[in-house]
Amino acid sequence: MNLPFRSALQKNFHRIAWLAVALALGVIVFGAFVRLSNAGLSCPDWPTCYGRAAWPSMATDAADHAATAIRPVEPHKAWREQVHRMLAGTLGVLVLTLALVAARKRRHGVLQVVAAAALVAVAIPLYMRGQHVAASVLAAVGEAVLLVAALRWSNVDLARVAALTLAVIVFQALLGMWTVTWLLKPIVVMAHLLGGLLTFSLLAWMAWRSIDRPIQLIEAGSLRRWAVIGLVLLGAQIALGGWTSANYAALSCGTDFPKCVGQWWPPHDFREGFVLWRGIGVDYEGGILDGASRIAIQMAHRMMAVVVFVYLACFCARLLQTPGMRGWTLLLGALTIAQVALGIANVKLALPLPVAVLHNAGAALLLFTLVSLLARLRSPET
Repeated sequence: MNLPFRSALQKNFHRIAWLAVALALGVIVFGAFVRLSNAGLSCPDWPTCYGRAAWPSMATDAADHAATAIRPVEPHKAWREQVHRMLAGTLGVLVLTLALVAARKRRHGVLQVVAAAALVAVAIPLYMRGQHVAASVLAAVGEAVLLVAALRWSNVDLARVAALTLAVIVFQALLGMWTVTWLLKPIVVMAHLLGGLLTFSLLAWMAWRSIDRPIQLIEAGSLRRWAVIGLVLLGAQIALGGWTSANYAALSCGTDFPKCVGQWWPPHDFREGFVLWRGIGVDYEGGILDGASRIAIQMAHRMMAVVVFVYLACFCARLLQTPGMRGWTLLLGALTIAQVALGIANVKLALPLPVAVLHNAGAALLLFTLVSLLARLRSPET
């Protein structure tokens, strides 16, 4: 990397970070669109789509490819999955750039990031040639290099969070691959959603810290604790939402709300509904659970929604008591109410695709708001 180019990257680090935040949000929303339109298995191979870098424009274009034995070609769905992969790959390049720039002052920092990226890059063609063990070993070593670097480096210049974000996005790529090859296994689908939102959160935190615009308040410590607890509760609710979606349990109560199939506490099976691992080789598209198990998942999601709503309402009340935080109060309150309304609309309107996608976007925006508060709230300097 020549000096003028490196200097330009350093100067524009915050712009690259914000661009990555915007792209990460786009990847999350588009990924929800892919999943909810049942296009998640429309490219049975990975990272290609029926052997193509793009996707087949007609069913006959991939008639001789081995992947057709797994699933017939559906061009109207295949483009969605492959575009999602392309967007995620572009995001990976941005995160790699941020990691390289952030590591520039660390001893052998750039070399470590480049080595980790190279190991992962070599693993991809090995995987495509069927050398899965060798590919897994290389990817694991690359991940280990990044995680060790993140543990060793401080975060004064964002080197730690940049390396950690790159490690997360590499693991996201693996989860994306397993989502396809393990046929929409619910635990993998849920983890893939959580990984995307974790990537988005880390990028948002990094973007705010890169421009260094703190909100200095005497009550900052208390408000940060509120934000942390809110993030934990919201994360749990998002995980339940992912589990609901992955197990096709969103309409297990029919279109009843607040009741479920006409009852306040219908027959349910929490034990079967929350079995996380059921082995490999089952096609989970459409779901495999019975009605009672899906009802248990939907009821858990609804009950947790009440907990999160009450907590965020209390947080809004706490923020409203703090001078200068009225705008943040209105933003958090509006997003919370909108998210609840979208969740109810999903049920009452039988899961229309636009509403379901907006519900995913709403979760991401709530997450962004809490992460932003956590990144910016600081006690006054003495």
